[in-house]
Formats: sequence, structure tokens, C-alpha cells
Amino acid sequence: MGILRFELHLPENRSLKGKRKHLLSVKSRLERRYGASVAEIGYHELWQRSLLVMVVARREAGEAMHALDEARGYLSSQEFELARADAQVLSVEEAIG
Repeated sequence: MGILRFELHLPENRSLKGKRKHLLSVKSRLERRYGASVAEIGYHELWQRSLLVMVVARREAGEAMHALDEARGYLSSQEFELARADAQVLSVEEAIG
């Protein structure tokens, strides 16, 4: 299982409504591209920042890390700023115990 915690800066955004629309698009693309689950976990009240987490389940740790690295590359190539991205791979035993 791979976890990518990342912070986005949306400098051109001007409202919470705009932020929600933008994040919905980002989350949808990550979910389709990487078979991930994505959720906003912080900065809900700010309209130019967001803290999200993406989780992928893969059979092997290397496959999970590869998916996280690809997602990080994808995020850093978008119109927003990827302020921070921290990846972690857990075994199933670590994740449930």
C-alpha cells in the first residue's frame, strides 16, 4: 500500500467554489490514472491551499512506490504548484496492525 500526502498551492484561485471545482478535477484524474483513492485532509477553509492524501494498493511495494512517483511527477507538471509531497509505502501488516 502506498500513501502520498501532498500540498497544493492554487495561486490563481479566487474562491472556495473554484477550489472545490479544481480539486474535484485533480482527484478524478488521479483516481482514474492510478486506481487511487484521494481525499482532501486539510486547509478546507483556505481557497489557495489544499492538503490531500492519495492511497494506492499494489501487490508489491515497488509497484506502489512506482505509482506514487508517477503521481508526484504528474502533479508537479500541472498548472498549480506542488508545494510538498511525501510518499510512504506500507506492508499490509503495517497498514492494518
